Amino acid sequence: MVTIRNYRRSALMLTTCGALGLAVMSTAAPVLAANAIDVSGIGPTTVLVDYSCEASAGVVGIKAMVGDPNADSPSATGTQSAVNCDGSNQSAEVVLDAPLLADQMVQVRVALVDAFDTVVSGQAKVAKLG
Repeated sequence: MVTIRNYRRSALMLTTCGALGLAVMSTAAPVLAANAIDVSGIGPTTVLVDYSCEASAGVVGIKAMVGDPNADSPSATGTQSAVNCDGSNQSAEVVLDAPLLADQMVQVRVALVDAFDTVVSGQAKVAKLG
């Protein structure tokens, strides 16, 4: 006697689960991508940032660290607590606690942080002060 299994049911279940997983991931990707920050300018006393964040991300501030790219610690830091997290693009200016010298190469690190100082989104760039 020969037994023939019905593989169509397994294929249908696999296709259904795959389509459901794809639908979940395609709707979750824009939500995850909504929290972003970018350095748009740097001066001797300020860092300009462009950012966007969702209210559900829990962002309470922007932190910046600036210093020599090869140093162990930053030369200047700053915090901006006035953030607007509504999913739209925003701009902010972070004032540094110490002035930097013009014409030096610096590494700039900026981050959107939550109430526990956990980085929600961050970026690092090397730039020359003008």
